[in-house]
Amino acid sequence: MREKKFSNTERKAVKRKWREEKLLAQMKKDRQLRLEKEAKTKEEEEEKIKRSRCGRHYTVAIALPGSILDNAQSMELRAYLAGQVARAAAIFNVDEIVIFDETSQAKQDPSEFSGLKKPGHGNTQLFHILQYLECPQYLRKMFFPYHQDLKYAGLLNPLDIPHHLRESDFCEYREGVTLNKPISAKKEKGSYANVGLKKDVILNMNIKPGQRVTVRLKEQDTDKKNLAGVVVSPTEPRETAGIYWGYTVRVASCLSEVFTESPHEGGYDLAIGTSERGRNVEHTEISQFQHAVVVFGGLKGLEASLEADSNIQSDDPSELFQHYVNICPGQGSRTIRTEEAILIAMSSLAPKLKAVH
Repeated sequence: MREKKFSNTERKAVKRKWREEKLLAQMKKDRQLRLEKEAKTKEEEEEKIKRSRCGRHYTVAIALPGSILDNAQSMELRAYLAGQVARAAAIFNVDEIVIFDETSQAKQDPSEFSGLKKPGHGNTQLFHILQYLECPQYLRKMFFPYHQDLKYAGLLNPLDIPHHLRESDFCEYREGVTLNKPISAKKEKGSYANVGLKKDVILNMNIKPGQRVTVRLKEQDTDKKNLAGVVVSPTEPRETAGIYWGYTVRVASCLSEVFTESPHEGGYDLAIGTSERGRNVEHTEISQFQHAVVVFGGLKGLEASLEADSNIQSDDPSELFQHYVNICPGQGSRTIRTEEAILIAMSSLAPKLKAVH
């Protein structure tokens, strides 16, 4: 049986119909993709708004002299005292700890940390222990070689703060360290990072090995060989999700540097000093602020720090602060140790600081 032959007109009609059907199918597909993209964008915007509402955009710092460790009778007690400071900071969601030298004579560089060394003086040792305790456990071997200042740090009470995650814990954010591991040739950019999970994470940018990074995971439960993550600012978990993400540690060579070397643009807009000669903390009214710092004195009080600082002309500590408060009026003991003062002061001040936001 001979096949039927189509005329040119019929063939053109069939082709035109096929093109029209293909075009309609493509338009339908494009419309579906556009609707899905719009829905996803809308969902992301709603999630962003929702998270920004529950986020915390203000910061709270505490400042204290490292010389408080010099009052401890042994290396074990020095470490334990530093651990108490770290625990107090974690409990009250402190974002920054500033260690200042109340004698203004510090010569050591606390940022220098290269392993086996003799124990440092109070400022340096407090700096090292606070940093060690803040770091997630699975990253400590990468960042902290053996050092005499940390000899007893492993025995201290853990901070157990939100970014100290176990392998089985689920969290959108994780702290990690970049690895010296070559990326696939198919990928134009990216680095591998260890974030404390069984699988490494492929980051969205190239970062040299050995750097600590905050990573937002795109997925955590997947069959893929590696996870995917985005490097974000360490402040994002606090600002967008309201998750307390630990503290940073800074060393100031004198009391005035607590304020002049502030990491925030414009410095601290709320400064609170503590002293038994201050005003009753219960009568203190705190106004709106963005970055607050609460300053504690050492064994001799803030007056000794003020006298040793040549950058400050005044001899009255209260002139440095918006509020100069007595955190425990009618105290029974002659003295309140600094690690005790932090707990007492933050117990009174934390509700006041939170109330204005």
